[in-house]
Amino acid sequence: MSTAKPVFAVPADFSVDDSKVESLKKSLGEQGVKYALSTYVDVHGVPKAKVNPLEYLGKMAAGSELFTVGAMEGMGLVGPQEDECASVPDLDTALICPWDKRFAYFFGDLYYHGEPYPNDSRQVLKRQVARAADLGMTFNVGMETEFYIFRVDPETGKRSILSPHRFGGICPAYDVYQSMGSMEFLEPMVDAMNELGWGVFSFDQEGGHGQYELDFNYADALSMSDRLIFIRLMAKKIAESIGCIASFMPKPFADDFRSGCHFNMSLQDNASGDNLFAPEPGGNPFMEKYGIPMSKQAYHFAAGVLKHAKAITAVTSPTYNSYQGFVAQGEMLDVSWAPVLVAYGKNNRSAMMRMPLNRYCLENRAPDMSVNPYLAAAFHLAAGLEGIEQELDPGEPLNDNLYLKGKKQIREAGIEFLPGTLLHAIEAFEADDLATEVFGAMKDIYLRQKTMEWEKEFYTIHDRQLDERLTFI
Repeated sequence: MSTAKPVFAVPADFSVDDSKVESLKKSLGEQGVKYALSTYVDVHGVPKAKVNPLEYLGKMAAGSELFTVGAMEGMGLVGPQEDECASVPDLDTALICPWDKRFAYFFGDLYYHGEPYPNDSRQVLKRQVARAADLGMTFNVGMETEFYIFRVDPETGKRSILSPHRFGGICPAYDVYQSMGSMEFLEPMVDAMNELGWGVFSFDQEGGHGQYELDFNYADALSMSDRLIFIRLMAKKIAESIGCIASFMPKPFADDFRSGCHFNMSLQDNASGDNLFAPEPGGNPFMEKYGIPMSKQAYHFAAGVLKHAKAITAVTSPTYNSYQGFVAQGEMLDVSWAPVLVAYGKNNRSAMMRMPLNRYCLENRAPDMSVNPYLAAAFHLAAGLEGIEQELDPGEPLNDNLYLKGKKQIREAGIEFLPGTLLHAIEAFEADDLATEVFGAMKDIYLRQKTMEWEKEFYTIHDRQLDERLTFI
Protein backbone atom coordinates (compact mmCIF):
# COMPACT_ATOMS: atom_id res chain seq x y z
CA MET A 1 0.00 0.00 0.00
CA SER A 2 1.17 3.52 -0.82
CA THR A 3 1.98 5.85 2.07
CA ALA A 4 2.91 8.95 0.03
CA LYS A 5 0.12 11.27 1.11
CA PRO A 6 -0.46 14.61 2.81
CA VAL A 7 -1.96 13.32 6.07
CA PHE A 8 -3.59 16.64 6.96
CA ALA A 9 -5.70 16.65 3.74
CA VAL A 10 -6.83 13.07 3.11
CA PRO A 11 -8.04 10.66 5.81
CA ALA A 12 -5.30 9.13 7.98
CA ASP A 13 -6.33 5.63 6.89
CA PHE A 14 -6.48 6.56 3.22
CA SER A 15 -4.58 4.13 1.00
CA VAL A 16 -4.10 3.38 -2.66
CA ASP A 17 -4.00 -0.01 -4.33
CA ASP A 18 -0.49 0.04 -5.76
CA SER A 19 -1.15 -2.90 -8.07
CA LYS A 20 -4.16 -1.09 -9.57
CA VAL A 21 -2.10 2.06 -10.06
CA GLU A 22 0.74 0.17 -11.74
CA SER A 23 -1.64 -1.72 -14.01
CA LEU A 24 -3.39 1.50 -15.02
CA LYS A 25 -0.10 3.31 -15.52
CA LYS A 26 1.15 0.51 -17.77
CA SER A 27 -2.08 0.45 -19.81
CA LEU A 28 -2.15 4.22 -20.26
CA GLY A 29 1.52 4.36 -21.16
CA GLU A 30 1.05 1.72 -23.84
CA GLN A 31 -1.66 3.91 -25.37
CA GLY A 32 0.65 6.91 -25.57
CA VAL A 33 -0.44 8.78 -22.45
CA LYS A 34 2.24 11.04 -20.95
CA TYR A 35 0.25 13.20 -18.53
CA ALA A 36 -2.53 12.74 -15.99
CA LEU A 37 -5.12 15.26 -14.76
CA SER A 38 -6.91 14.79 -11.44
CA THR A 39 -9.73 17.29 -11.83
CA TYR A 40 -12.42 18.99 -9.82
CA VAL A 41 -14.74 21.86 -10.75
CA ASP A 42 -15.36 25.34 -9.42
CA VAL A 43 -18.82 26.71 -8.68
CA HIS A 44 -19.44 27.27 -12.39
CA GLY A 45 -18.59 23.70 -13.37
CA VAL A 46 -15.25 24.73 -14.90
CA PRO A 47 -12.65 21.94 -14.49
CA LYS A 48 -9.41 22.62 -12.59
CA ALA A 49 -6.31 20.45 -12.19
CA LYS A 50 -2.55 20.25 -12.03
CA VAL A 51 -0.80 18.25 -14.74
CA ASN A 52 1.19 15.24 -13.51
CA PRO A 53 3.61 13.23 -15.62
CA LEU A 54 2.23 9.70 -15.84
CA GLU A 55 5.12 8.28 -13.81
CA TYR A 56 3.74 10.13 -10.76
CA LEU A 57 0.25 8.62 -11.07
CA GLY A 58 0.70 6.79 -7.75
CA LYS A 59 1.47 9.99 -5.84
CA MET A 60 -1.41 11.80 -7.52
CA ALA A 61 -3.77 8.94 -6.63
CA ALA A 62 -2.69 9.24 -2.99
CA GLY A 63 -3.71 12.91 -2.89
CA SER A 64 -0.32 14.53 -3.38
CA GLU A 65 -1.69 17.46 -5.41
CA LEU A 66 -2.82 20.32 -3.17
CA PHE A 67 -4.96 23.26 -4.22
CA THR A 68 -5.54 26.65 -2.68
CA VAL A 69 -9.21 26.55 -3.56
CA GLY A 70 -9.87 29.93 -1.94
CA ALA A 71 -8.18 31.48 -4.96
CA MET A 72 -11.07 30.22 -7.09
CA GLU A 73 -14.62 31.45 -7.39
CA GLY A 74 -17.21 29.87 -5.16
CA MET A 75 -15.05 27.30 -3.43
CA GLY A 76 -14.79 28.67 0.12
CA LEU A 77 -11.63 28.70 2.26
CA VAL A 78 -10.95 32.28 1.26
CA GLY A 79 -7.79 33.77 2.77
CA PRO A 80 -4.04 33.15 2.71
CA GLN A 81 -4.14 31.47 6.12
CA GLU A 82 -6.37 28.59 5.02
CA ASP A 83 -5.03 25.07 4.42
CA GLU A 84 -5.16 23.46 1.00
CA CYS A 85 -7.45 20.77 -0.35
CA ALA A 86 -6.15 17.58 -1.95
CA SER A 87 -7.65 16.38 -5.22
CA VAL A 88 -8.01 12.60 -5.18
CA PRO A 89 -8.75 11.00 -8.56
CA ASP A 90 -11.32 8.26 -9.00
CA LEU A 91 -9.10 5.83 -10.90
CA ASP A 92 -12.13 4.10 -12.42
CA THR A 93 -13.04 7.28 -14.31
CA ALA A 94 -9.88 7.47 -16.43
CA LEU A 95 -10.49 8.84 -19.93
CA ILE A 96 -7.89 9.27 -22.63
CA CYS A 97 -8.65 12.60 -24.29
CA PRO A 98 -9.67 11.69 -27.88
CA TRP A 99 -8.32 14.95 -29.32
CA ASP A 100 -4.92 14.63 -27.58
CA LYS A 101 -4.02 11.16 -26.41
CA ARG A 102 -1.07 12.41 -24.38
CA PHE A 103 -3.56 13.25 -21.61
CA ALA A 104 -5.51 10.98 -19.28
CA TYR A 105 -8.37 12.78 -17.55
CA PHE A 106 -9.64 11.69 -14.13
CA PHE A 107 -12.68 12.98 -12.27
CA GLY A 108 -11.67 13.61 -8.70
CA ASP A 109 -12.92 14.60 -5.29
CA LEU A 110 -11.55 17.23 -2.96
CA TYR A 111 -10.50 16.35 0.59
CA TYR A 112 -9.81 18.75 3.44
CA HIS A 113 -8.53 17.97 6.93
CA GLY A 114 -9.13 14.27 6.46
CA GLU A 115 -12.70 14.55 5.18
CA PRO A 116 -14.43 15.00 1.83
CA TYR A 117 -14.56 18.75 1.23
CA PRO A 118 -18.24 19.74 1.61
CA ASN A 119 -18.05 22.63 -0.87
CA ASP A 120 -16.88 20.35 -3.68
CA SER A 121 -19.69 20.17 -6.26
CA ARG A 122 -19.13 16.46 -6.84
CA GLN A 123 -19.47 15.83 -3.10
CA VAL A 124 -22.76 17.74 -3.01
CA LEU A 125 -24.14 15.30 -5.57
CA LYS A 126 -22.56 12.27 -3.94
CA ARG A 127 -24.40 13.03 -0.69
CA GLN A 128 -27.77 12.89 -2.45
CA VAL A 129 -26.79 9.83 -4.51
CA ALA A 130 -25.95 8.05 -1.24
CA ARG A 131 -29.35 9.02 0.15
CA ALA A 132 -31.08 7.47 -2.87
CA ALA A 133 -28.92 4.35 -2.55
CA ASP A 134 -30.05 3.96 1.06
CA LEU A 135 -33.58 3.84 -0.33
CA GLY A 136 -32.54 1.19 -2.86
CA MET A 137 -32.56 3.51 -5.87
CA THR A 138 -30.23 4.92 -8.51
CA PHE A 139 -30.87 8.33 -10.04
CA ASN A 140 -30.40 8.20 -13.81
CA VAL A 141 -30.12 11.29 -15.99
CA GLY A 142 -29.88 11.99 -19.69
CA MET A 143 -28.76 15.45 -20.78
CA GLU A 144 -29.60 17.03 -24.14
CA THR A 145 -26.61 19.18 -25.03
CA GLU A 146 -27.17 22.26 -27.20
CA PHE A 147 -24.49 24.80 -28.07
CA TYR A 148 -23.24 27.12 -30.80
CA ILE A 149 -20.13 26.70 -32.95
CA PHE A 150 -18.65 29.72 -34.71
CA ARG A 151 -15.81 30.31 -37.08
CA VAL A 152 -13.60 33.20 -36.05
CA ASP A 153 -11.65 35.29 -38.54
CA PRO A 154 -8.11 35.48 -37.08
CA GLU A 155 -7.58 38.94 -38.55
CA THR A 156 -10.83 40.69 -37.66
CA GLY A 157 -12.24 38.47 -34.91
CA LYS A 158 -15.55 38.43 -36.78
CA ARG A 159 -17.78 35.42 -36.06
CA SER A 160 -19.62 33.43 -38.68
CA ILE A 161 -21.56 30.18 -38.61
CA LEU A 162 -19.95 26.81 -39.27
CA SER A 163 -22.08 25.84 -42.28
CA PRO A 164 -21.02 27.54 -45.54
CA HIS A 165 -24.41 29.22 -46.02
CA ARG A 166 -26.83 30.66 -43.47
CA PHE A 167 -30.33 29.18 -43.48
CA GLY A 168 -32.68 31.63 -45.16
CA GLY A 169 -35.93 30.84 -43.35
CA ILE A 170 -37.20 31.48 -39.84
CA CYS A 171 -35.80 28.38 -38.17
CA PRO A 172 -32.97 26.10 -39.38
CA ALA A 173 -33.87 23.23 -37.03
CA TYR A 174 -33.27 19.75 -38.52
CA ASP A 175 -32.20 21.22 -41.86
CA VAL A 176 -30.25 18.50 -43.69
CA TYR A 177 -28.15 20.93 -45.71
CA GLN A 178 -27.04 22.77 -42.56
CA SER A 179 -26.22 19.52 -40.76
CA MET A 180 -24.20 18.13 -43.65
CA GLY A 181 -22.40 21.45 -44.02
CA SER A 182 -21.29 21.27 -40.39
CA MET A 183 -19.69 17.83 -40.35
CA GLU A 184 -16.22 19.35 -40.06
CA PHE A 185 -17.01 19.72 -36.36
CA LEU A 186 -19.85 17.25 -35.85
CA GLU A 187 -18.06 14.16 -37.20
CA PRO A 188 -14.95 14.34 -34.96
CA MET A 189 -17.13 15.28 -32.01
CA VAL A 190 -19.44 12.31 -32.48
CA ASP A 191 -16.49 9.99 -33.16
CA ALA A 192 -14.85 11.13 -29.93
CA MET A 193 -17.99 10.59 -27.86
CA ASN A 194 -18.49 7.14 -29.33
CA GLU A 195 -14.82 6.29 -28.75
CA LEU A 196 -15.55 6.94 -25.07
CA GLY A 197 -18.51 4.56 -25.24
CA TRP A 198 -21.20 7.17 -24.69
CA GLY A 199 -23.51 5.99 -27.48
CA VAL A 200 -24.44 9.04 -29.56
CA PHE A 201 -27.76 8.11 -31.15
CA SER A 202 -28.57 11.37 -32.93
CA PHE A 203 -27.23 14.83 -33.68
CA ASP A 204 -28.59 17.71 -35.69
CA GLN A 205 -28.67 21.34 -36.62
CA GLU A 206 -30.77 22.86 -33.85
CA GLY A 207 -33.12 25.85 -33.87
CA GLY A 208 -30.39 28.50 -33.72
CA HIS A 209 -28.19 29.50 -36.63
CA GLY A 210 -24.94 27.64 -35.94
CA GLN A 211 -26.47 25.74 -33.01
CA TYR A 212 -26.23 21.95 -32.67
CA GLU A 213 -27.62 19.24 -30.42
CA LEU A 214 -25.92 15.96 -29.53
CA ASP A 215 -28.03 13.24 -27.89
CA PHE A 216 -26.41 10.24 -26.28
CA ASN A 217 -27.16 7.47 -23.79
CA TYR A 218 -28.24 8.29 -20.26
CA ALA A 219 -26.25 7.18 -17.21
CA ASP A 220 -26.33 7.45 -13.45
CA ALA A 221 -26.34 11.08 -12.31
CA LEU A 222 -22.69 11.20 -11.20
CA SER A 223 -21.37 9.67 -14.43
CA MET A 224 -23.60 11.89 -16.56
CA SER A 225 -22.48 15.01 -14.69
CA ASP A 226 -18.85 14.00 -15.23
CA ARG A 227 -19.58 13.57 -18.93
CA LEU A 228 -21.15 16.99 -19.35
CA ILE A 229 -18.06 18.62 -17.85
CA PHE A 230 -15.88 16.65 -20.26
CA ILE A 231 -18.14 17.34 -23.26
CA ARG A 232 -17.76 21.08 -22.83
CA LEU A 233 -13.97 20.77 -22.70
CA MET A 234 -13.93 18.38 -25.64
CA ALA A 235 -16.20 20.56 -27.78
CA LYS A 236 -13.95 23.57 -27.17
CA LYS A 237 -10.80 21.65 -28.11
CA ILE A 238 -12.28 20.05 -31.24
CA ALA A 239 -13.76 23.38 -32.35
CA GLU A 240 -10.39 25.03 -31.74
CA SER A 241 -8.70 22.45 -33.97
CA ILE A 242 -10.72 23.64 -36.98
CA GLY A 243 -10.38 27.35 -36.24
CA CYS A 244 -13.72 27.67 -34.45
CA ILE A 245 -15.03 28.32 -30.96
CA ALA A 246 -17.72 26.47 -29.00
CA SER A 247 -20.05 28.66 -26.94
CA PHE A 248 -22.11 27.44 -23.99
CA MET A 249 -23.57 30.87 -23.32
CA PRO A 250 -27.28 30.18 -22.74
CA LYS A 251 -28.64 32.99 -24.92
CA PRO A 252 -25.93 34.51 -27.13
CA PHE A 253 -28.41 36.29 -29.44
CA ALA A 254 -31.68 38.03 -28.65
CA ASP A 255 -33.19 36.93 -31.95
CA ASP A 256 -32.13 33.26 -31.84
CA PHE A 257 -32.69 30.19 -29.69
CA ARG A 258 -31.30 29.57 -26.22
CA SER A 259 -28.97 26.64 -25.63
CA GLY A 260 -30.75 24.28 -23.28
CA CYS A 261 -29.44 21.25 -21.44
CA HIS A 262 -32.66 19.40 -20.68
CA PHE A 263 -32.48 16.95 -17.78
CA ASN A 264 -34.28 13.65 -18.48
CA MET A 265 -34.60 12.01 -15.07
CA SER A 266 -35.69 8.63 -13.77
CA LEU A 267 -35.17 6.34 -10.78
CA GLN A 268 -34.01 2.74 -11.06
CA ASP A 269 -34.76 -0.01 -8.57
CA ASN A 270 -31.37 -1.37 -7.50
CA ALA A 271 -32.71 -4.82 -6.73
CA SER A 272 -34.60 -5.47 -9.96
CA GLY A 273 -33.02 -2.92 -12.33
CA ASP A 274 -36.52 -1.72 -13.25
CA ASN A 275 -37.33 1.86 -14.17
CA LEU A 276 -39.46 3.07 -11.26
CA PHE A 277 -41.13 5.71 -13.44
CA ALA A 278 -42.70 3.10 -15.72
CA PRO A 279 -46.42 2.70 -14.94
CA GLU A 280 -47.37 -0.07 -12.52
CA PRO A 281 -49.34 -3.02 -13.88
CA GLY A 282 -52.96 -1.98 -13.61
CA GLY A 283 -52.11 1.70 -13.38
CA ASN A 284 -52.40 4.06 -10.43
CA PRO A 285 -54.77 6.81 -9.27
CA PHE A 286 -52.60 9.61 -10.70
CA MET A 287 -52.50 8.00 -14.13
CA GLU A 288 -56.25 7.52 -14.08
CA LYS A 289 -56.82 11.11 -12.93
CA TYR A 290 -54.26 12.92 -15.09
CA GLY A 291 -54.01 10.61 -18.08
CA ILE A 292 -50.24 10.37 -18.53
CA PRO A 293 -48.83 6.81 -18.41
CA MET A 294 -46.27 7.17 -15.60
CA SER A 295 -45.87 5.52 -12.21
CA LYS A 296 -47.12 6.95 -8.93
CA GLN A 297 -43.47 7.54 -7.97
CA ALA A 298 -42.95 9.61 -11.11
CA TYR A 299 -45.88 11.87 -10.22
CA HIS A 300 -44.60 12.29 -6.66
CA PHE A 301 -41.09 13.07 -7.93
CA ALA A 302 -42.52 15.64 -10.34
CA ALA A 303 -44.46 17.27 -7.53
CA GLY A 304 -41.30 17.61 -5.44
CA VAL A 305 -39.44 19.26 -8.29
CA LEU A 306 -42.34 21.64 -8.95
CA LYS A 307 -42.53 22.52 -5.25
CA HIS A 308 -38.91 23.72 -5.33
CA ALA A 309 -38.89 24.81 -8.98
CA LYS A 310 -37.99 28.46 -8.47
CA ALA A 311 -35.06 27.65 -6.18
CA ILE A 312 -33.89 24.82 -8.44
CA THR A 313 -33.83 27.25 -11.37
CA ALA A 314 -31.16 29.31 -9.61
CA VAL A 315 -28.92 26.27 -10.06
CA THR A 316 -30.11 24.89 -13.41
CA SER A 317 -30.02 28.34 -15.04
CA PRO A 318 -27.17 29.91 -13.11
CA THR A 319 -26.16 33.01 -15.07
CA TYR A 320 -27.54 36.48 -15.66
CA ASN A 321 -27.79 35.61 -19.34
CA SER A 322 -29.82 32.46 -18.59
CA TYR A 323 -32.89 34.56 -17.85
CA GLN A 324 -32.59 36.49 -21.06
CA GLY A 325 -33.61 33.19 -22.63
CA PHE A 326 -36.76 32.74 -20.53
CA VAL A 327 -39.04 34.69 -22.86
CA ALA A 328 -41.78 33.27 -25.03
CA GLN A 329 -40.81 35.32 -28.07
CA GLY A 330 -38.80 38.48 -27.41
CA GLU A 331 -37.01 39.60 -30.56
CA MET A 332 -37.48 36.24 -32.27
CA LEU A 333 -39.72 35.91 -35.31
CA ASP A 334 -41.45 32.88 -33.82
CA VAL A 335 -41.97 31.46 -30.32
CA SER A 336 -38.76 30.62 -28.51
CA TRP A 337 -40.00 27.30 -27.06
CA ALA A 338 -38.33 28.39 -23.82
CA PRO A 339 -39.98 27.07 -20.65
CA VAL A 340 -41.54 29.95 -18.75
CA LEU A 341 -44.02 28.28 -16.37
CA VAL A 342 -43.81 26.27 -13.17
CA ALA A 343 -45.94 23.48 -14.56
CA TYR A 344 -45.81 20.08 -16.19
CA GLY A 345 -47.61 18.41 -19.07
CA LYS A 346 -47.38 15.40 -21.30
CA ASN A 347 -45.77 17.21 -24.21
CA ASN A 348 -46.05 20.92 -23.44
CA ARG A 349 -42.86 22.85 -24.10
CA SER A 350 -44.18 26.09 -22.65
CA ALA A 351 -44.06 24.34 -19.25
CA MET A 352 -40.91 23.76 -17.23
CA MET A 353 -41.37 20.01 -17.11
CA ARG A 354 -42.94 17.39 -19.30
CA MET A 355 -43.62 13.69 -19.17
CA PRO A 356 -42.57 12.59 -22.67
CA LEU A 357 -44.74 9.99 -24.35
CA ASN A 358 -41.81 8.03 -25.82
CA ARG A 359 -39.84 7.29 -22.63
CA TYR A 360 -40.48 6.88 -18.91
CA CYS A 361 -38.75 9.90 -17.46
CA LEU A 362 -39.35 13.46 -16.36
CA GLU A 363 -37.81 16.13 -18.56
CA ASN A 364 -36.96 19.47 -17.00
CA ARG A 365 -36.47 21.90 -19.87
CA ALA A 366 -35.19 24.80 -17.75
CA PRO A 367 -31.51 23.79 -17.38
CA ASP A 368 -29.15 25.41 -19.86
CA MET A 369 -25.61 24.70 -21.04
CA SER A 370 -24.00 26.95 -18.43
CA VAL A 371 -25.20 24.59 -15.69
CA ASN A 372 -22.98 23.03 -13.03
CA PRO A 373 -24.47 19.54 -13.50
CA TYR A 374 -23.44 18.19 -10.10
CA LEU A 375 -25.29 20.91 -8.21
CA ALA A 376 -28.34 20.76 -10.46
CA ALA A 377 -28.62 16.96 -10.28
CA ALA A 378 -28.25 17.03 -6.49
CA PHE A 379 -31.06 19.54 -6.04
CA HIS A 380 -33.37 17.72 -8.44
CA LEU A 381 -32.81 14.42 -6.66
CA ALA A 382 -33.38 15.88 -3.21
CA ALA A 383 -36.60 17.58 -4.33
CA GLY A 384 -37.85 14.46 -6.09
CA LEU A 385 -37.17 12.24 -3.10
CA GLU A 386 -38.99 14.71 -0.87
CA GLY A 387 -41.96 14.46 -3.22
CA ILE A 388 -41.92 10.67 -2.96
CA GLU A 389 -41.50 10.64 0.82
CA GLN A 390 -44.29 13.16 1.33
CA GLU A 391 -46.47 11.63 -1.42
CA LEU A 392 -46.97 15.03 -3.05
CA ASP A 393 -49.52 15.58 -5.82
CA PRO A 394 -48.28 17.60 -8.82
CA GLY A 395 -51.79 18.75 -9.70
CA GLU A 396 -53.44 18.90 -13.08
CA PRO A 397 -51.05 18.69 -16.05
CA LEU A 398 -51.15 21.58 -18.49
CA ASN A 399 -51.27 20.29 -22.04
CA ASP A 400 -52.25 23.44 -23.93
CA ASN A 401 -50.04 25.99 -25.65
CA LEU A 402 -49.85 28.47 -22.80
CA TYR A 403 -47.83 30.91 -24.89
CA LEU A 404 -51.18 31.90 -26.37
CA LYS A 405 -52.60 33.01 -23.03
CA GLY A 406 -51.87 36.36 -21.43
CA LYS A 407 -49.98 36.66 -18.16
CA LYS A 408 -53.14 37.74 -16.36
CA GLN A 409 -55.01 34.65 -17.54
CA ILE A 410 -52.15 32.41 -16.48
CA ARG A 411 -51.91 33.94 -13.03
CA GLU A 412 -55.68 33.80 -12.54
CA ALA A 413 -55.47 30.08 -13.30
CA GLY A 414 -53.05 29.71 -10.38
CA ILE A 415 -50.03 28.98 -12.58
CA GLU A 416 -46.72 30.51 -11.51
CA PHE A 417 -43.95 31.77 -13.75
CA LEU A 418 -40.34 30.70 -13.49
CA PRO A 419 -38.09 33.44 -12.11
CA GLY A 420 -37.73 36.27 -14.58
CA THR A 421 -34.21 37.23 -13.54
CA LEU A 422 -31.22 35.77 -11.73
CA LEU A 423 -32.11 37.99 -8.77
CA HIS A 424 -35.58 36.45 -8.43
CA ALA A 425 -34.09 32.98 -8.72
CA ILE A 426 -31.47 33.46 -6.03
CA GLU A 427 -34.06 35.03 -3.72
CA ALA A 428 -36.12 31.84 -4.08
CA PHE A 429 -32.97 29.78 -3.53
CA GLU A 430 -32.14 31.71 -0.37
CA ALA A 431 -35.63 31.16 1.06
CA ASP A 432 -35.73 27.43 0.31
CA ASP A 433 -35.06 25.17 3.30
CA LEU A 434 -34.29 22.17 1.09
CA ALA A 435 -31.50 24.17 -0.55
CA THR A 436 -29.97 24.61 2.89
CA GLU A 437 -30.17 20.87 3.49
CA VAL A 438 -28.64 19.97 0.11
CA PHE A 439 -25.90 22.59 -0.08
CA GLY A 440 -24.98 23.20 3.56
CA ALA A 441 -22.34 25.90 3.88
CA MET A 442 -22.05 26.04 0.11
CA LYS A 443 -25.49 27.68 -0.03
CA ASP A 444 -24.11 30.96 1.30
CA ILE A 445 -21.08 30.70 -0.98
CA TYR A 446 -23.35 30.18 -4.00
CA LEU A 447 -25.58 33.08 -2.98
CA ARG A 448 -22.60 35.44 -2.67
CA GLN A 449 -21.27 34.42 -6.08
CA LYS A 450 -24.59 34.82 -7.84
CA THR A 451 -25.46 38.08 -6.09
CA MET A 452 -22.14 39.53 -7.24
CA GLU A 453 -22.88 38.37 -10.80
CA TRP A 454 -26.33 39.92 -10.70
CA GLU A 455 -25.04 43.27 -9.41
CA LYS A 456 -22.16 43.40 -11.86
CA GLU A 457 -24.42 42.76 -14.85
CA PHE A 458 -27.43 44.79 -13.76
CA TYR A 459 -25.62 47.93 -12.66
CA THR A 460 -23.33 48.16 -15.69
CA ILE A 461 -24.24 51.01 -18.06
CA HIS A 462 -23.79 49.82 -21.63
CA ASP A 463 -23.01 51.87 -24.72
CA ARG A 464 -26.38 51.01 -26.25
CA GLN A 465 -28.14 52.55 -23.25
CA LEU A 466 -26.12 55.72 -23.66
CA ASP A 467 -26.82 55.86 -27.39
CA GLU A 468 -30.55 55.44 -26.87
CA ARG A 469 -31.16 57.25 -23.59
CA LEU A 470 -28.51 59.91 -23.01
CA THR A 471 -30.67 62.65 -24.51
CA PHE A 472 -33.98 60.77 -24.59
CA ILE A 473 -35.79 63.06 -22.15
